[in-house]
Amino acid sequence: MPDLDPATTALLTVECQNGVVGEESALPDLAKEARDSGVLARVAALADAARGAGVQVLHAVAERRPDGLGSNTNARLFRAAGKLPVRQLTGSRAVEVAAPIVVAEQDLVVRRLHGLSPMSGTDLDALLRNLGVRTLVVTGVSSNIAIPNTVFDAVNLGYRVVVPADAIAGVPASVTAEVVRNSLGLVATITTAEELLELWARPA
Repeated sequence: MPDLDPATTALLTVECQNGVVGEESALPDLAKEARDSGVLARVAALADAARGAGVQVLHAVAERRPDGLGSNTNARLFRAAGKLPVRQLTGSRAVEVAAPIVVAEQDLVVRRLHGLSPMSGTDLDALLRNLGVRTLVVTGVSSNIAIPNTVFDAVNLGYRVVVPADAIAGVPASVTAEVVRNSLGLVATITTAEELLELWARPA
C-alpha cells in the first residue's frame, strides 16, 4: 500500500454508535460481531493513530427524528428499523459514538436522517473537499449495507478509498470477506488495521 499523505487523508467511522454496536444495540447480532471480532477496538486504535499522524477523523452517525420526518420508508430495512425496540433518535444515547471509540475535540461528526450512506445527503463530501481530502479510509459497520454504499459513493465522487478489512463488520461474519473479495476489492485499496497503525506510527 502506498504511503497516505496525512494532509490529504481522512479516517471515517461509519455507524459506530451505541444504538448499532453498543451494549443496548437495536441490532444485537451485529453489535456482538463488531465487538467479539475486535473490529470496534481496531477502529478505536485507528482513530487514535490517525489523529497522532495528523489525519482528520470523522464519525458518520445515522439517526431519525421521533416523528420520522425526512427518513426513508421505501425499503423493508427502513420500515423494520422504525419498529425496533431501540431507535436511533436524534439527541438520544443511541446516536452517540460507542466506546471504546473516542470523539476528540478536533473530530467532525456527520449526521444523516435518510439513506444508506453518509456520503449522500449530508455535508460529508463538502467537508472533505474543504479539508483538501483526496483519500478516505472507511471503517465501521455494516459490511452488508452501509460500508459498500459509502465506498461506492466515495469512489463515484472521485476519492481514493482505503478499507482495512479487519476494521469493518457485518452479519453473518462471513459476509465481510465475501464483500471485500467480490465488491470492495474491485474499487478500493484493501489493507489491514495493523498496516495502517504501522504507517501512522512512523516519524514524519
